[in-house]
Amino acid sequence: MTVRWSGEWALEPPPEEPVVDVLIPSFGRPAELAVTLAGLAGQEGPAFRVILSDQTEGEAAIRQPAVRAMVRVLEAQGRPVRLERHLPRRGLAEHRNFLLGLASAPSVLFLDNDVWLEPGSLDRMSRALQAAGCGFVGSAVQGLSYLDDSRPHERSAFELWPGNEVRPERIRPGTDGFARWPLHNAANLAHAAAELAVPPGEWRLYHVAWVGGCVLFDRRALVDCGGFEFWDRLPLGHAGEDVAAQWRVMERYGGAGIIPSGAVHLEAPTTVVDRDTDAAREILGQ
Repeated sequence: MTVRWSGEWALEPPPEEPVVDVLIPSFGRPAELAVTLAGLAGQEGPAFRVILSDQTEGEAAIRQPAVRAMVRVLEAQGRPVRLERHLPRRGLAEHRNFLLGLASAPSVLFLDNDVWLEPGSLDRMSRALQAAGCGFVGSAVQGLSYLDDSRPHERSAFELWPGNEVRPERIRPGTDGFARWPLHNAANLAHAAAELAVPPGEWRLYHVAWVGGCVLFDRRALVDCGGFEFWDRLPLGHAGEDVAAQWRVMERYGGAGIIPSGAVHLEAPTTVVDRDTDAAREILGQ
């Protein structure tokens, strides 16, 4: 038996085995990280574990009071939390590869440390991934400061997967699918969701170029496609490692975006300032 926090202290059965490992690669931004963890604490299902790897140089973000408080909340809820300090930094892809190597659950959610998930998001994504049987389902992060900035011209490439049946497809620069990338600018998905009026608790899957910030993978599919093992072929300064991995998975298993998204971008300044190398171009030879 364990003591679980659910508004009051009570004896609860031991927590279930995690269905999802939530993988958070973190650098700096302790305030945003605390908000990200608070969003996870607001999820009701499925059973999940958090694996947080901090590469903050100097005083670790995972030692900050707000972060520690949210870790305690998750643990009190019966959600295991594993905290790692992974230094020295060897690039974004290596950090993701490290986290993936610690995962064992059937699904892995790569969640950036500046994203808040509305309640119900993880359950919706998990059910969608299981129903579609594809390689990943991503929640495009929404900048809510752009709610008054509707951009219908950037949503012109929006296309649902009929019947939420996702199929493999190949995306590269110059293909029709690559032109979908503006879909995830600003608050485009929030506007698209309002237009679709999806009933509460339901979802629709749509075609993507890629999804940043919040992507739920079938772990075996991601590993089968190589995961992020290409990290040692990249210089320290790179970006687009998530795109490279997603394109590989999409070609073999398919991938989709989910609407409504439920992922809110905290709109903090980026910590990825060195983007000299495009990982997708380097790894996939484009």
